[in-house]
Amino acid sequence: MTESHHHTHQHDHRHDAHSADHDAHDHAHHGDGNSRLLAWALVLTLVFMVVESVSGWIAQSLALLADAGHMFTDAAALGLALAAVYFARRAPDSKRSFGYHRSQVLAAFINGVALLLIVGWITVEAIQRFLHPTPVNAQLMLVIAALGAVVNIVVFVMLRRGDHGDMNIAAATLHVLSDLLGSIGAVIAAIVIMGTGWTPIDPLLSILLCLLIVRSAWALVRKSTHILLEGAPDWLDVSKLSATLQQHVPAITGVHHVHCWSLTPRETLLTLHATVTTNSDHNAILAQAQHTLAEHYGITHATIQLEYGPCVDEHCS
Repeated sequence: MTESHHHTHQHDHRHDAHSADHDAHDHAHHGDGNSRLLAWALVLTLVFMVVESVSGWIAQSLALLADAGHMFTDAAALGLALAAVYFARRAPDSKRSFGYHRSQVLAAFINGVALLLIVGWITVEAIQRFLHPTPVNAQLMLVIAALGAVVNIVVFVMLRRGDHGDMNIAAATLHVLSDLLGSIGAVIAAIVIMGTGWTPIDPLLSILLCLLIVRSAWALVRKSTHILLEGAPDWLDVSKLSATLQQHVPAITGVHHVHCWSLTPRETLLTLHATVTTNSDHNAILAQAQHTLAEHYGITHATIQLEYGPCVDEHCS
């Protein structure tokens, strides 16, 4: 019975194996770039959040106040994302043998849940505005909403320059995108109110924008929850993986007890039992199996247990 462990800090989902040194350097490079982008985005968001909150209260605009609420959560999301980037750099220790990379997935989950809660709050406020319309300062609303859109566009473009495969950055970008849609909605509402005086457009557009946000927020929550619950990657087919191993490593006669999960969206971990022929070279089999997993599936962290003879445990079937 033999076990083999191999670990790297980065995994490319294009199923292209990389060296551990290259992966570590690449991870550090993306981490530094992401932290700088997040820090600048956080500063811009906090400054304009204060401006928009005061202006929304003066103008009595739900769209502006909702947008300010979005920017508050943007700031919280960006701060959480920034903290997660730094936290994920911590080396593995006795309590966290896999390291702290999951902190970024947890941050993405929290940000997704926060978005769903905000959508619920805005919807309730919008319904109350329909029932009890209030006068709106459309001119002030238009100016602030337009400035808000500009700020959100700048922050959105900054985040888009970040690591596209990082769920943490994707969550923060989703927050900012939803806020950008809110600013655009507020601009449209202000123009309609100035032209027609029809104030219900303010809460109406708020609800429509909420509907646009819900789908992306729910997808983010679902994906991050799947990873946190040790779910298998969507692209993995265990039967095909078993067949591939047996095809490329002739000494393997069967594969069972396969467990595969994502540490992060980029790094997949795998354990399995492989039945091998007697008198086979274990070291050669392990090397071939590890190479096959890396080449065909991009899995560079696998624990493989080799067994003689027919499988007798409950997972053989």
